[in-house]
Amino acid sequence: MIPTLLRPYCAAAAAIVDPAAEVEGVVPTSNPAHGDYQWNFAFRVAKARRENPRAMAEKLAPCFEGRAGIRAVSVAGPGFINLSLDDGWLASQLAAMTASSTTGVEDEGQGRTVIVDFSSPNVAKRMHVGHMRSTHIGDVIVRLHRATGWTVVGDNHIGDWGTPFGKLVVAWDDWRDEAAYAGDPVGELERLYVKFGEAPEAAALGDRARAETARLQRGDPRNRALWADFKARSLAEYEGVYARMGVKFDEMLGESAYADLVDPVVDALLAAGLAEESEGAVVIRDGNQVSVVRKKDGAATYTATDLACVRYRVDRWNPARMVYVTDVRQAQHFANFFKIASKWNVSAEMTHVGFGMLKLPEGAMSTRSGNVIRLVDLLDEAVARARALVDEKSAMLPEAERAMVAEAIGTGSVRYQDLVQSPATDVSFDWKRMLAMDGNSAPYLLYSRARARSILRKAEIVPGAMRLDHPLERELAMSCLRFPEAVSAATRNYAPNILAEHVYRACESFNRFYYELPVLQGGEAAGSRLALVAAADVVMSRGLSLLGLSPLERM
Repeated sequence: MIPTLLRPYCAAAAAIVDPAAEVEGVVPTSNPAHGDYQWNFAFRVAKARRENPRAMAEKLAPCFEGRAGIRAVSVAGPGFINLSLDDGWLASQLAAMTASSTTGVEDEGQGRTVIVDFSSPNVAKRMHVGHMRSTHIGDVIVRLHRATGWTVVGDNHIGDWGTPFGKLVVAWDDWRDEAAYAGDPVGELERLYVKFGEAPEAAALGDRARAETARLQRGDPRNRALWADFKARSLAEYEGVYARMGVKFDEMLGESAYADLVDPVVDALLAAGLAEESEGAVVIRDGNQVSVVRKKDGAATYTATDLACVRYRVDRWNPARMVYVTDVRQAQHFANFFKIASKWNVSAEMTHVGFGMLKLPEGAMSTRSGNVIRLVDLLDEAVARARALVDEKSAMLPEAERAMVAEAIGTGSVRYQDLVQSPATDVSFDWKRMLAMDGNSAPYLLYSRARARSILRKAEIVPGAMRLDHPLERELAMSCLRFPEAVSAATRNYAPNILAEHVYRACESFNRFYYELPVLQGGEAAGSRLALVAAADVVMSRGLSLLGLSPLERM
């Protein structure tokens, strides 16, 4: 928000050198003693022109003097312009920002559509911890884009087609337990799939599976009926897991939805000269890189299905941006796929957000499914641990409220520990750190917001005009005012951790303010400080919601 407000000043200064010059580069100073914001325009432009950057900065700096909101301007280093902002102006900007419906976040994506492809479990299998990072990261990318004005399509690209279903049909015919299927459909389907893979007669079963897959794809009524039932039962279970995770989708089409588009897409690639026949297969060559789009037996590859999906999305939504959230091991596939799509005249910006692996320590929890930890079991374990914490710290709360708080803390702690690190890094689960009431954890963030709500409930006066007379008041105000910047940066970089870090720093500033300065007993300062608490509450609440955590009234 603040860089946006300063931009006209920067544009006026830059016009002295070049009216068409790029005026970006307003960033917070690394040391508050040097001011609040720093502009590197003079340094960048002078370097490109082989002029003296400091001399240029000294020429531009006077343009900021006397401007509303500017308390002081100075030149530092080789040519940086440091800006110190007026306290009264900051207070008025914070009041306006927190009163707005957008909390000051700009609608950078207005008029444009983005499709976020994330989660993507395979039907007939349990959702396990391997699905967690894609789901959490993708969900926050969706929330961030909506907050910044984009029209968003959150798409769960379900794995529901191909040879796995042929294997399931064979296993269903040979080993099914219908009572088990009635009681736990996905558990029984997963058992059958594992049994198929472990069967000693795998080669012969493989031939049968391919034949059943071919029948399915040709529209065989029995196989289509089984496939539809397996899919429906799986999706019903997934919906329950997603509800606990606070995740919703705008689209949940599987690979099957694009099956009829694959052959026309392959034909179009051939006609355009992008693909060629090679030893009975259809391939796309890019130097030494060869991507198969149709195998010798006529089966389509993931690349062909992905291209068919892109064609569907472009025709239906005409997106400006498409984002794919999968693990980093698929980076090469997406790099090749994006090149092909670009040559095929897909103009949308296409981005792969790759995430690192989730590492659970030995003995972290028990599991009912061998060495695969079900996602629902992980959530249950987190909520159980959170409930013990809630019972210890908040025994005075009614039973139903303690259960609600434990669910919010448990699921929120799992989510936040996933989001607080850069997506590309591996995440190591640490129950103690994850559920700590201090430090960079979900309980700390949720407690900070609940503390603000408690102060506002107890207040016997209404918030007054905000003043920033104490350094801690100013620190909290600056932290809150930088919220829109954090949202914008997190959106541009597909990095929920940028927002998570900002919300944590805002909570730290709020707690320093609260512990050092009396609010309700603050005398003449009470009204102003209460207004600052109200502003911090808005920012913390919005930040938690964008991260997918449920703000609590008390805990």
